[in-house]
Amino acid sequence: MLVITGANGQLGAAIIENLLRTMPASQLVATTREPEKCADLAKRGVQIRAGDFGQPKTLLTAFAGADQVLLVSANKLGEEARQLHRTAIEAAGAAGAGRILYTSHMGARADSPFEPAQNHAASEAMLAGQRVAYTSLRHGFYAESALHMVEHGLREGVLRVPEDGPVSWTTRADLAEADALILAQPGRFGGLTPPLTALEAITMADMAALASEVSGREIRHVTVTDDEWKQAAVARGTPAPVAELLLGTFRAARRGDFAATDPTLQTLLGRAPQTMREVLAGFLKPMES
Repeated sequence: MLVITGANGQLGAAIIENLLRTMPASQLVATTREPEKCADLAKRGVQIRAGDFGQPKTLLTAFAGADQVLLVSANKLGEEARQLHRTAIEAAGAAGAGRILYTSHMGARADSPFEPAQNHAASEAMLAGQRVAYTSLRHGFYAESALHMVEHGLREGVLRVPEDGPVSWTTRADLAEADALILAQPGRFGGLTPPLTALEAITMADMAALASEVSGREIRHVTVTDDEWKQAAVARGTPAPVAELLLGTFRAARRGDFAATDPTLQTLLGRAPQTMREVLAGFLKPMES
C-alpha cells in the first residue's frame, strides 16, 4: 500500500493522479488535514485518511499498513518545518513503513542562503538517522516559482533582479510524474536521488531573452543590488520576510547551488522534460492576447 501525504496540495494531488494511471485505487491512501476535500478521490476508490504533521497521533493511523509513505514537505520554514518533518518521519517509521520518500530539493545544503534548502538538508539528515529505507527526491527548482519571481518584470518589460546564477527550472508536473514512477519502483533510488531536473540551466538574462523571443516584445534584463531589489519588492506589497526569503534564492543561485542538470528525470519520463521556453510560452501568450 502506498500512502501519499498532502493530498490536497498541488504536488500531492498530481502524484496521486499519476499513480492512478498505473495502479488500482485500492492500493493508494491519500492523507490530508481536510479529508472532506478529497471526496472525488474517495469516489474513485482511493482510501482517504486524516493526517496532520502537527498532530502526531493522527499519523500513526494515517500511515498504518503502509509499504511506502511519501512525505510531501510542509510549506513552513525554520524550526517549525523541521519539527513537522521530524514528527512525520518518526511516525512513518513507527507505523512500519518499508520505505519513506520525501520531497526534497536539488539545492539542499545546511549552509544555503536559501532557507528552505536548509530545512531540506536537515530533513535528509533525519531520514538518514532512521533505521528505515528512504529516498530523498531531490527536485529541481519549480519553474512555477520562477514565474512568481519574474511576473512583475514580464508585465513591465524589464527584469530588475539581483546578481544571480543558472537555475535548472523544472515543472511541478514533470516532477509529480517522476515521483509516481519512483514510487512504483521500490528497489530503485535508495538515499538521495540524482538532481531531478530539466536539461538546461538558465540565468535571469537568459530568461529575459527567452521571454522576448516568445512574446515578440523586448523584455530587458537589469541587474540591481540586493537592497534595491528587496526595497522594490516590499514597495509592491511583498512582506519583508518573504522578500528576504526570495532574495536568498538569488544569493544561492549566484554561488551555483541550483545550476546542476542531470538526465535522470528525462530517463524516468521517457521524454525530455518541459523547457523554460515552453513554460514561458504558456504563461506569456494569454498575457499578450
